[in-house]
Amino acid sequence: MDKIEIEVLSDGTLKISTDKVSMPNHANAEALLREIITGMGGKVDRKRKLNHHHHNHGENTHEH
Repeated sequence: MDKIEIEVLSDGTLKISTDKVSMPNHANAEALLREIITGMGGKVDRKRKLNHHHHNHGENTHEH
């Protein structure tokens, strides 16, 4: 089951956590996170999970 956890921290910032997202939902999850981040001011501080992996979508390469 795909899951995105969003937590509002005491300083008002958001903590967004995901595990693997299925391929049918991956693009929509990426778009949702992009919209949330842009709407909140656009600053991102990514932290890798121990089990992250790299992959690409055409020209876009990223990690989870």
